Amino acid sequence: MDEKKIARINELYHKMKEKGLTEEEQAEQKKLRQEYIASVRNNLRNQLDHVTVLNPDGTVMDLGKKGKQGH
Repeated sequence: MDEKKIARINELYHKMKEKGLTEEEQAEQKKLRQEYIASVRNNLRNQLDHVTVLNPDGTVMDLGKKGKQGH
C-alpha cells in the first residue's frame, strides 16, 4: 500500500473524530482499511515464507512450506 493511501486513512480518521464522515467517506475509509489489512497480511505471509526454525533435534522446519500444506 502506498503512502498516499495511508495518509488518506489517517486523514479520514482525524476528520471522523473531529466532525464525522459522509456516507461516501465512510465507504472510502472502509475500503482503504480493508486494503491496508490485506496488505499487512500479505507482507506477513511473505515474511513467514522465508523463516526457518531449527528444532532441538537438529531438524529444520520451513514455516512457508508448513503454512501452505493446509491450503
